Amino acid sequence: MATTLAADRPRLWAPARHRSFRLLWTGQALSLLGDGFSVVAFSWITLSLTGSTLTLGYVLAFQAVPRALLTLVGGTLGDTWSTRTLMVASSWTRAALMATVGAAGLTGHLTVWMLCAAAAAFGAVDAFFQPARVSILPSVVEEDLLAPANALLGAGARTAAVVGPAIGGVVIALTQAPVAFLVDAVCFALCGLCVARIRTRPRPGSPKTGSAAPGPSLGARIREGVSFTLRDPRLRTIVALDTAVNFCYAGPFTVGFAALADQVLRGGSATLGVLNGALAGGAVLGTLVGGAVGGRPRVGLLVAALAGWLGAGMAVLGLAQSTPVVVATVLAMGFAIGYQGVFGLSWIQRNIPQDVLTRVVSVDMVLGYAAAPLSLILCGFLAGTGHVALFAVVAVVLAGTGLAVLGSRAVREMR
Repeated sequence: MATTLAADRPRLWAPARHRSFRLLWTGQALSLLGDGFSVVAFSWITLSLTGSTLTLGYVLAFQAVPRALLTLVGGTLGDTWSTRTLMVASSWTRAALMATVGAAGLTGHLTVWMLCAAAAAFGAVDAFFQPARVSILPSVVEEDLLAPANALLGAGARTAAVVGPAIGGVVIALTQAPVAFLVDAVCFALCGLCVARIRTRPRPGSPKTGSAAPGPSLGARIREGVSFTLRDPRLRTIVALDTAVNFCYAGPFTVGFAALADQVLRGGSATLGVLNGALAGGAVLGTLVGGAVGGRPRVGLLVAALAGWLGAGMAVLGLAQSTPVVVATVLAMGFAIGYQGVFGLSWIQRNIPQDVLTRVVSVDMVLGYAAAPLSLILCGFLAGTGHVALFAVVAVVLAGTGLAVLGSRAVREMR
């Protein structure tokens, strides 16, 4: 076992030997740190100004809605413009927005409507960054390095998603909320600087000109991307599973975890923190193991296995009464999500034509954005009848997803 792992280690870290990949990794980590900062900063400064959780909901909605609505636009432009240029422009625009909000807050001129406008602008600009950061990878590393590269990027992203809000909270505790916006601005500015220095390889058959090429309208290209995604049964399956996993993250892993920690395990906020840490830690570990294993496994079978594994995990969470059992189950679920994610994303990057890749990624993201609020609403309703019903319903949905995947031969044979 030790010999095998030692032999695998160079493969996992192989992408890090490429300067452009190191710049991409650093830029993405800084951007996601900034995202974490922004959530905490927007939340805290809104509550400081108004003391109203309802107003906080408005501010966060102003950020989420434009991001969801414009992600398809961002993905479509990413297939005709330079993804690197989109990432740089988005990063520096977000830096300017955060610096403006921070300065207004420090001088006492910040209002709720300014926060809403800044949140909406932030969400709109972020919609151009997110699809591009996924689709740029095939032009940064060779095809045989996609799996380990995705593993390293995924591990960095999951770590930043946990560390960002924590550091943001510390900055606010030691200073004041507007300072967090200024630190946030620095993160985005450095991200833009890193991405601007990336040297991408030419994409075969899809040269980037830096401006929109003549051809179909924006709406027509969006429809083409959606149609392309829906026509391929293999791609439909990957996207459907991603949507199901997002459904699991949003409701069961927020409302469900809170209900477990409070009503069943009786551990309060400390236990809730442990559950979230176990999920994140398991996902990071699974991502790294997936990158170390490498190869081209049957992705369709992995997709079915993940759906079944998550369904079984939800069933256990609905019945378990012991903190160690719940933590171990959550850790195993996180591991499976991270492991499969490496190969699912690599399959998309390897098999989707470059001239439609960013649009496919954006369709996947939009469905995830749509699943999150629906999951929160449904799980909030089910939690009112008891946590068992919440996890049981999600377990049945995931089990059905796994069986549907196994019913398609084309999907089963995906590599």
